[in-house]
Amino acid sequence: MGIPRVLNQWTTHRFWTAFFTNLGISPRNVVFSSDTSETQQREFGQGRGVVDCCYPVKCLTGHYGELIDGQKRKINILFSPKIKSLPSFLKEHVVDNLSCPRVMAGPESARAGFQREHDVFAERGIAHVSPVLNLAEPGLAARQLFAAFRDVIPGLTEAETERATLAAYEVLAEFDAKMREQSLEIIRRCAATNHPAVLALGRPYHMDTGIGHDIESELQAHGYPVLWGQYLPTEPEILDWLFAEDIRAGKIASAFDISDVWRSSYSANTNELLWAARYGAKLPWIACAIRFSSYECGMDQPTFTPVQAITESSGTLYFAFGDLDATKPAGSVRIRIETIAYYLQARSEEIIRKKLAKLGPGPFSKLEEGSEPGFGLKVAE
Repeated sequence: MGIPRVLNQWTTHRFWTAFFTNLGISPRNVVFSSDTSETQQREFGQGRGVVDCCYPVKCLTGHYGELIDGQKRKINILFSPKIKSLPSFLKEHVVDNLSCPRVMAGPESARAGFQREHDVFAERGIAHVSPVLNLAEPGLAARQLFAAFRDVIPGLTEAETERATLAAYEVLAEFDAKMREQSLEIIRRCAATNHPAVLALGRPYHMDTGIGHDIESELQAHGYPVLWGQYLPTEPEILDWLFAEDIRAGKIASAFDISDVWRSSYSANTNELLWAARYGAKLPWIACAIRFSSYECGMDQPTFTPVQAITESSGTLYFAFGDLDATKPAGSVRIRIETIAYYLQARSEEIIRKKLAKLGPGPFSKLEEGSEPGFGLKVAE
């Protein structure tokens, strides 16, 4: 079973490993492609590309080619789902949780590149399984997965597909909870030492080193821990501390409500990005937010102004990498990271102090009482 390491796989991969394992497929027989890279595209995707302005979607062909031609053991199935909707912690608080339509259709574009002159899948005896999946609806997703695999996996039954699907949702929820726990631990350490952290605002595929250029790791090397917006802690006491005043004022109905800043809340990734921006603007130790966006991303265009406005409303530093795919920006990225580190060094103490003063005592107060200044720390998290 080969799975491209792309797009929404960066937040759903634990679902798929659990799903196939629960169907009886050995974890050794489930292989993901490597991170996106120029070498990957050159070796495995050359001549397979299709016209698309979305760079992360274009990169699919390199991942397909690597799974088809770059494995020690031949794959039998290339699984590349067209994910229509995504599971999200904001589900009950937004209009919908849809995926980007370009991302959803990406597998069809990539498949076309390998069937343009002749059918590579048929020649290699590889089943290309690419169902439309509503992952925001577990019952429907189970039926869709059974329909996709009943003629591919011998003896598969609807009942075992449903059991495997439910088990996969549980594993994904456990993984998300673990990531939020790790984020909470970082925040606790920041509160204990009064040390600033950086919030990464982007889409799942910006975690890919070939798409996001490993910018967050470079900032960590300067001594600033990075929190991804998808995995911020959601403990009630923290949310009450951050959002209670806005709820009492009638600005929002709950800590997860974004309707006052984003009424067209149809896209899961966009919804979570807006919510994370608001969270980061309020949490004292998030002194800086970094916005990632791929070149000419139509889904991101309308969000640039509100995300920046939300972030800067509290004095939080805001930097945007909005043309990551337009050029080869390695040199400019390093310069900009040094600039970000400079401003964090110069202004974080004041930002944290002002945000703490506005919020008042909260769940981290005991840690703050025994804290010492943590600014200037140059040890990577």
